[in-house]
Amino acid sequence: MKINPKYILLVLLAFAFSCGPKKGVHTKKNRNKDKVEQAKLPNNTKVTTPAIEEKELEIKPPSSTDSYISLYAEIAKTEMRTSKIPASITLAQGILESGSGRGRLAVEANNHFGIKCHGWQGAKIYHDDDASQECFRKYRKPESSYEDHSEFLTGRKRYANLFKLKPDDYKGWAKGLKAAGYATDRKYPQKLISLIQRYKLYEYDAEVLGNTSSVEVITVNSGVVRYVIVKGDTLFSLAKRYNTSVDAIKNLNNMTTNNLDLGQEILIPN
Repeated sequence: MKINPKYILLVLLAFAFSCGPKKGVHTKKNRNKDKVEQAKLPNNTKVTTPAIEEKELEIKPPSSTDSYISLYAEIAKTEMRTSKIPASITLAQGILESGSGRGRLAVEANNHFGIKCHGWQGAKIYHDDDASQECFRKYRKPESSYEDHSEFLTGRKRYANLFKLKPDDYKGWAKGLKAAGYATDRKYPQKLISLIQRYKLYEYDAEVLGNTSSVEVITVNSGVVRYVIVKGDTLFSLAKRYNTSVDAIKNLNNMTTNNLDLGQEILIPN
């Protein structure tokens, strides 16, 4: 049988290709891996993970009113000792009238109580109030404003009835100031009382008086009051005053000792 030469040639070609070098199967390289390899650090360099920064605790700065009280509380207490005006009232008026020391009259004239000229012979400043460009007193320092405030109230007959009140009756003083014409704002008494209670300004009255007569006692419910500790208080004296027992006070406040701190708030059963 004679084989076709073309057939033989095809077989030889097929055999030749089948015996040639085989190419391996290639997979695509990871591009990210390549980038990491290209960014290799020197052999001596240690790779560390960034530490997680702890957030700093934000400490809330004191408000302008808190700062104002810190600055002028001692002056208000001194004026209470000499003029018998409750320190709580003086501070509350100063806060309200001066915008906690930020108002124009306070900044430019050291006038913390909005006292108008009224025959004033000293320096003056003009400021829009009930009317345009009214005359207000100007002082060299804030302390002078506090002193003049005391003189202003003690030296005028229309405020005489205020000094008949108990020295810790800040509510009576707040209402009396409005009635005597110190301010035209209908809510003036409520504003003063709110400031005194919010910032516990009555505590400064108690410090001056040296007793518990001006301590704010707030009824929590029909059988419990909230009380602020002042100088001289003991658990025994409080128990006697509110007709309860030392153990009852301690149990209500989860106290393990009889120690009390000035300004501490406790609950008292009565």
